[in-house]
This record gives sequence, structure tokens and C-alpha cells, in this order.
Amino acid sequence: MVIHESAEDYLESILILQEESGQVRSIDIVNKLGFSKPSVSIAMKKLRESGYINMASDGRITLNDSGMEIASRIYDRHKTITRFFELLGVGCDQAAADACKVEHDLSEETFGRICAFVRERGGQQTS
Repeated sequence: MVIHESAEDYLESILILQEESGQVRSIDIVNKLGFSKPSVSIAMKKLRESGYINMASDGRITLNDSGMEIASRIYDRHKTITRFFELLGVGCDQAAADACKVEHDLSEETFGRICAFVRERGGQQTS
């Protein structure tokens, strides 16, 4: 199944928020991503209908296995690419911002070379 970049961003954000605070609600995603409440609500409905998340009656959002798989993959790519940019001398905040821009679009070949580079330089890598 093809998943769009925006859905990957939502799933990654849910994973990050879950790691930070243990639970996630739509308002947390609104605050993290800066999107409107209606936009996040529509996205959560689509993710739920696609089988990537569960929404409890009290509004808590959790990732299903398929959602966790995608979120983990994207988050690992994000952390590795961020570290790569840092090893090149880019500041932490800029490295993270730039990683967000490219984490979805890199080929597996290029990402594999980045992983090798980070590994060779003794940097932290997750993949």
C-alpha cells in the first residue's frame, strides 16, 4: 500500500509524542505540527480508516502494528539523516529541519550510503 508523505509525518509525530509523554491526543499533534484542529481530525480519521491507528473513546491515539512499522522506519531515517548532517558540521536544529525535508524522498541506495557513512564515523545510527 502506498502511503503519502503527510501520513508518514503524522505517524512519525504520533510515535515521537508517544515516546515523550506516553499518550497522544489530537491536540498534541496540532501543537507539535502546527496544523489546524480540523486538518488533524481529518487526517486521524483517514489513518484510522486505513488501519494505521486506533482512537480510544477518550481520544487517546495509538499506533497499530502497520502504523508503528511506518512510523519507526521514518523516525529511524530522520535520526540517521540528522546525525549525518551533524557530522558534516550542520547545527543540530538545522540538521533536524533538513532531515525532515529529505527523509521521505531519499532512495534506499542513498540512505544506505548515509548509514554506512554515519557508521564509519562512529556516529549514532538507528538503522
